[in-house]
Amino acid sequence: MSQAIASSVVHDLIGIGFGPSNLALAIALEERGQVQGPLDVLFLDKQADYRWHGNTLVTQSELQISFLKDLVTLRNPTSPFSFVNYLKAHGRLVDFINLGTFYPCRMEFNDYLRWVASHFEAQSRYGEEVLAIEPVLHQQQVEALRVISRDTQGQQWVRTTRSVVVSAGGTPRIPQAFKALKDDSRVFHHSHYLERMARQSCVSGKPMRIAIIGGGQSAAEAFIDLNDSYPSVQVDLILRGSALKPADDSPFVNEVFSPEFTDLMFAQNTAERERLITEYQSTNYSVVDIDLIERIYGIFYRQKVSGIARHAFRSLTCIENAVAGEQGITLALRNTASGELSEQVYDAVILATGYERQMHRHLLAPLAEYLGDFEVGRDYRVITDERCKAGIYMQGFSQASHGLSDTLLSVLPIRAEDISASLYAHDKNRHTRHELAERLLANAS
Repeated sequence: MSQAIASSVVHDLIGIGFGPSNLALAIALEERGQVQGPLDVLFLDKQADYRWHGNTLVTQSELQISFLKDLVTLRNPTSPFSFVNYLKAHGRLVDFINLGTFYPCRMEFNDYLRWVASHFEAQSRYGEEVLAIEPVLHQQQVEALRVISRDTQGQQWVRTTRSVVVSAGGTPRIPQAFKALKDDSRVFHHSHYLERMARQSCVSGKPMRIAIIGGGQSAAEAFIDLNDSYPSVQVDLILRGSALKPADDSPFVNEVFSPEFTDLMFAQNTAERERLITEYQSTNYSVVDIDLIERIYGIFYRQKVSGIARHAFRSLTCIENAVAGEQGITLALRNTASGELSEQVYDAVILATGYERQMHRHLLAPLAEYLGDFEVGRDYRVITDERCKAGIYMQGFSQASHGLSDTLLSVLPIRAEDISASLYAHDKNRHTRHELAERLLANAS
């Protein structure tokens, strides 16, 4: 491998990931910088270009929150980066009004995000996967951070920054039964749905039997897409629960996603926080929009009318084992009500099994001795010991302290405001960035 390329620039902030969270932060920093002076900010993203859940954007996917909860409106309704201004810029404002909905399709929201990201090309680098974040020590104190990344050509890059914000998102959750099959092309997580389906034989009309594992929104959207787009496909929808359950998006319950509820959540003790998260699980986890539930129920009802059972709904079912063979993927299915065990063979298996959020622990492992258990303050800044002067912020990894909205779009503008205000509050000695750069350059020579 070629020698790593080390930059002599010391940034004020490097953002890990450039999804909606860091995109909202980029806007907040730009708008604050117009008043308080700009920061030197760079965002790194492992994707080749800007895409938001690009492999899951089937035509039936709709946003599950109001367009008013875009990247800016809750913080600054007059921002030029609002969804409404995006519509105006693309000549669709009147058309969208005529739709009479608060919920754009996710394909359009993805286009909105790409439009916003295009304004920050100078501050972003795509195709770079961050490998680690290391301490830069001076007199036994962490005065800066070293961000190591690798581009698509295998070239490593080393950059220095006074602060980082880790917004790397979730990683696919793979159930234990399928971990041995992670390299089998016939088994894939829903996050890879479109690219993997494009390679399947059903694209050319050949019969396939496909299992979808899961009972949430992703599973439901995959089921509808397979039913509508691939007439030669038979689908088994396999879930542990007894039914597809509707997401609770009623007005009072939706207040759990308000900035005020974040304050309330953070003020509670650990036990009360856990109770609140459990109470409101039905707003986001293993639930489905009611209109999709009704569509799926209608599909199975029409099967009963016709007597032609194309798809199967396998509730109260767990996967005990999965084995790959020449004929397909054999699943050992246990009915949790009757205890009955059966085997079914599938041509492909789609894992709509959600995400884990542990990437921050991996990226920040070299700093573990300074971080404790990754607790964060109200401003999303990781609480470090007194030896660490560098700022470490996290977005999307603080559900336990800040509530269910932490992994969603609902509070992005307000969270971006909290983090940007904190960065400027800790940036009173901005000249130290230049002194640090000079010292690093001297040490290198």
